[in-house]
Amino acid sequence: MNALVPLPVLLPLCATGLSLAFGTRLKQFQRFISVAVLTAVLGLSATLMVAADVDGPLTVHLGDFAPPLGITLVADRLSGLMLTVSSAVTLCVLVYSLGQGMADRDEETPVAVFHPAYLILVAGVSCTFLAGDLVNLYVGFEIMLVASFVLLTLGGTGPRVRAGSTYVIISLFSSMLFLTAIAMTYAATGTANFAQLAGRLAELPLGVQTLIQAMLLTVFAVKAAVFPLAAWLPDSYPTAPAPVTAVFAGLLTKVGVYCMLRTETLLFPGNRLGDLLMAAALASMIVGILGAVAQTDLKRLLSFTLISHIGYMVFGIGLATQEAYGGAIVYVVHHITVQTTLFLVAGLIERRGGTTELTRLGGIAKAAPLLAVLFFVPAMNLAGIPPLSGFIGKLGLMRAGVADGGVWAWILVIGSTATSLLTLYVMAKVWNLAFWRAAPPGQALDGTVLESDDEDDDADVDEGPDRMPGTGDEGVRLRHQPAGRAVAATLHGHAVTTTTRLPRLMTWATAATVALGLAYTVFAGPLTSYTDRAAAELIARTPYVEAVLGR
Repeated sequence: MNALVPLPVLLPLCATGLSLAFGTRLKQFQRFISVAVLTAVLGLSATLMVAADVDGPLTVHLGDFAPPLGITLVADRLSGLMLTVSSAVTLCVLVYSLGQGMADRDEETPVAVFHPAYLILVAGVSCTFLAGDLVNLYVGFEIMLVASFVLLTLGGTGPRVRAGSTYVIISLFSSMLFLTAIAMTYAATGTANFAQLAGRLAELPLGVQTLIQAMLLTVFAVKAAVFPLAAWLPDSYPTAPAPVTAVFAGLLTKVGVYCMLRTETLLFPGNRLGDLLMAAALASMIVGILGAVAQTDLKRLLSFTLISHIGYMVFGIGLATQEAYGGAIVYVVHHITVQTTLFLVAGLIERRGGTTELTRLGGIAKAAPLLAVLFFVPAMNLAGIPPLSGFIGKLGLMRAGVADGGVWAWILVIGSTATSLLTLYVMAKVWNLAFWRAAPPGQALDGTVLESDDEDDDADVDEGPDRMPGTGDEGVRLRHQPAGRAVAATLHGHAVTTTTRLPRLMTWATAATVALGLAYTVFAGPLTSYTDRAAAELIARTPYVEAVLGR
């Protein structure tokens, strides 16, 4: 079974080569490779998750070099669960992107590049979840960074290049800080292997330990978009194509949360920086949700809710008890799926109504009832309405806070409750504006193409009757085309074509993520039992260390 551990990384990388070699000429083959490989990765991930639960952590030393010389990959309960959920979500998003590309009839080069970049992104995510040392964790981050920049800038439009540049600058800063932390750790301990560091870091002076811990937390907080290191996110994610935004928002920020969980439990037990983490969690919750309240664009609104709900996970890490870790893991799993779903729905809303600006939307519940259901279920799940999985995760975290009884714990319990109520308000606002009220007079009609003028900033903008002044859409003009005719694809970055009939693959993929979120509620008992075992394994540390070092 140990031989299966590297495959979630190796399969997407090998498929990337095939996709680049044949994809530009055999596009159907490219799509088949992507779907087949991600399906195989999902099956492998589920197998590793079950095996790690039954037999304990699975390890592989690549090249048969023992630590600290070799690369170690480890699959325990936590990494197995994260792999499985991320594989399921990335597969659904891939199917969604296939539906979007087919609907837009885009055969241009950027879409041919999408599949290799997406597969590399999946390989990078798998590498971070399985990494057994800091160096390999850094490699996984850099693989994700390379793929992320390609995906963020698909089509090369002005807003996407600007957003991608911001993302890369922030990521390079965190990468340099990460390298510095790795160098300091290796200089102080002689190893970068997690299992060896679990023993050696405790022998260092307290000041050195705290410095290394603070540097690593800063790196992971940037990746996770924890306030005040989250300012880059609302401007970076909304400009990307819907499937890219969905997988970034749902998954990539949770990679940072996973790294915080792994290092705080394995390398730095004792919760020395617990109060700092809880302060950051509270700030993320409040600032993020207040930012969401102020937004009128759906994508930016969801980006701020993302920052806000990262605070729940950091709350659990800051409490540092078994119940808190269990609640945080449940909430990570829930949020990956629900946040991804909401961004996929935002893409469908944009295709149906021609925009994600809430002031220009309305009547969708009547015009597209299925789309209304696909939004309503994950929206209520995000708000934590019983008995959905969002409520289960929040309840576990609040119970852990009450059991802790500390001042910060009680403040976070109150802050969590307020954030949940404000999330419900924000979701109700979206529902009322976009779905429930009658369609406003300025809403784009069926078959309207919204085409950006970003390619020619000096071009004159049509001020004719189709302009909608005062809507915030200053750089956009409307041109009417037959319904369903794609002048330029959304993945390519030039236009959105409204249509009354949503593409089936996009709808089915979104429905699958909704069903996955509901499955967490149906199987809440087994899920919470598994996360409790994962939390106990994290706190114990011994099973992980013994599996890697063979003691």
